[in-house]
Order: sequence, then C-alpha cells, then structure tokens
Amino acid sequence: MLLAGAWLSAAPPALSAELPIFDAHIHYSHDAWKAVPPKEAVALLRKAGLRKAMVSSSSDEGTQLLVAEAPDLIVPSLRPYRARGEIGTWVRDDTVVAHLESRLARYRYAAIGEFHVNGADADLPVMRRLVQLAKQYGLLLHLHGDAEAVERVFRQDPQARILWAHSGFAAPADVRAVLRRHKQLWADLAFRSDPGSAGKVNADWRAAFEEFPDRFMLGTDTFAPERWWYVTEHAAWARAWLADLPPPLAERIAYRNAEDMLATNPDRRQH
Repeated sequence: MLLAGAWLSAAPPALSAELPIFDAHIHYSHDAWKAVPPKEAVALLRKAGLRKAMVSSSSDEGTQLLVAEAPDLIVPSLRPYRARGEIGTWVRDDTVVAHLESRLARYRYAAIGEFHVNGADADLPVMRRLVQLAKQYGLLLHLHGDAEAVERVFRQDPQARILWAHSGFAAPADVRAVLRRHKQLWADLAFRSDPGSAGKVNADWRAAFEEFPDRFMLGTDTFAPERWWYVTEHAAWARAWLADLPPPLAERIAYRNAEDMLATNPDRRQH
C-alpha cells in the first residue's frame, strides 16, 4: 500500500499558464461511463487544466477505469456504494463492509469516500468499521454530512483525517467553528456558488480563507453525467474569484492544500 503522498508524484504540467487546480471532488459513476467514456472524461479534466483529480464512483469500477487511463492525473478514493441508489441505505447494510475490505485488498487508494452520513448514524457498526479501515490503511475520509457526524468520527479516531465535503453546506462562520476544533479537518467547496461571484470573493468566505489558509480546496462534484460538461466551466469560474485573493492564498486553495492534505499522512497503518 502506497502512502498517500505517493499520489502527488509526477504531477502533469498545466495545459496553459492558468492557475493549476486540484479538484478534490469528482465522481465517475456507472451512469457516466457510457455518456462520457474514460478517454473523453480524462480529456475534459485535462482541458480544465487540472493538476490532479480525486475520483470516487458508484461502483468503484468507474474510478479504476480512470486510474487505468490516466494514473498521473487520478487520485483514487473508494466509495462504499456499489450503485448510486445506496446513498441512503449503505450505513445500515452489513454487506458494504465486505465490499470495502475486498476493494482495499485489491487496489490502492488515497481515501475512502465520498460517503453520506449524518448525526448519530456515524456511530452505527458499518460506519465504525469504515473508520477502522481508514485507520488500518492510512486513508483520508471524505465525509458528506453534518458537523455532528464529523465530531462523532473524531471521537472514534482522534487522529483521523477528514475532508468535509461541501464544507457541510454550512455557513462560513459555522465551518470556521468546526475547523478550530480539529486540526486534521479540511473542507472542500464542491457544489457551492457562495464563495465568489463576478470575480469577487464573498466577505464571509474571505474571512474563513484568511483564518484557515491551509484547509480549503476546490471541487466540482460530478454527481450526475451532465455535470462532466461543467468541469471546465467550473475551473474557469473558480480561477476568476481566486484571482481576487493574494496569489499565495489562491494557490493554496487551488491545489496546494489538497496536495498537502494527502501528503500529511503519518504511517498509522496497522499490520
């Protein structure tokens, strides 16, 4: 099993002088494979000027298709779903554990997720086993859920590393409050339009970025096949508002934070 930092080697050059982007929230699920074949999907990611893309899928075969097509670009994450319809049922489905264990034994990953869990469901047995597997394999957890779920996971494993999908869809002030409590929590901005518009950064988000310059990162969230055609547009939109920030901070959000997050991974694996 590779350490997470290994996914950062041999980064491909940007296709232009534009700010490179690490997109930390890409899906390539079974309903996207025929609509956007692997070669076309990779071409779209490269056209957007992505430095890296963290990809998960339902089922995991989609992720493996993209890894095979572009191992220099794709950072694989293992989603617990075998089909998109399991988003609401997986946490109470014991068969998910065997699925995760078999994939982890067969393939290499940088993370587990994105998975959906809220509140007390984070303490259910399937979820607890997922947290244990992340610890065993030294993997990041990409969690889509509320602040309570984040807190419960950190109680299970205080040394966990969590990427909070969509920043919990919480207000910037609330996101800041959770980040203050957990040094190994990062937040992606996927499927959020509020950080910036018309090339300007929202004032509340600017305060969050300035307080935590090393914790935020970009994401498109291609949760449906048609979202794949938005990857390039999303990258251009993000570059526009990032240009309203000091260049070092813009670079951190665009790609450095995601790279550092994956590299910040002491070998905690259990043997």
